Amino acid sequence: MDINKFYNERKSVADFMVRLYDRHLTTASGGNISLKLNDEYFCITPTALDKGKLKPEQIAIVRFDGKNMTPNLKLSIETDMHRRTLLARPDMNAVVHAHPIYASSFSTSLECQLTARYTAEAYWVIRDIVNVPYKLMGTEELAIAVSNQMKENTVLLMENHGAITTAPTLLLAFDKLELLERAAKMQIICKNIPGSHTLSDDKCEILNNWP
Repeated sequence: MDINKFYNERKSVADFMVRLYDRHLTTASGGNISLKLNDEYFCITPTALDKGKLKPEQIAIVRFDGKNMTPNLKLSIETDMHRRTLLARPDMNAVVHAHPIYASSFSTSLECQLTARYTAEAYWVIRDIVNVPYKLMGTEELAIAVSNQMKENTVLLMENHGAITTAPTLLLAFDKLELLERAAKMQIICKNIPGSHTLSDDKCEILNNWP
């Protein structure tokens, strides 16, 4: 396989990972991004490299059976979670996982307390948020739990861990993660604003079918 033909896709993943780091949505060692290349391969950010300085040639390529096609790059421990999520959602092409401070704070509650219903824009993009019960990071158990929940959702919090989103494009998956963090900040602020309220079910139903 000629991995050079996927240069543009690998560059996009590297660029969005740097962007994720620059926006303070993850740490230099945390988080990962994957992108489906075709029905046989996907690419993903590696482990043990500075996430704030990634280059296209540092983005690993993995076959959907799990084989690393770039053995010079050490795969993220969450590669199986990305692989299973992309397989579970053939209509989605990108996965973004990170540990944004405010959104991750809400992952400490098993019954999800975070909502995107404080603004129409956030709810329209994110919809409702689901919390996945705790599984040890990097394990098959976590990968299975996340991919199962992603069959019906696109934005998840992993209990005492972080957040993960999926979308047809990298930009939208990144946007969901960023909006999730903003929703978390807004919810914390709104608790101290008298009369603050979320969108009603009726208003959300309209957004579900708009435009």
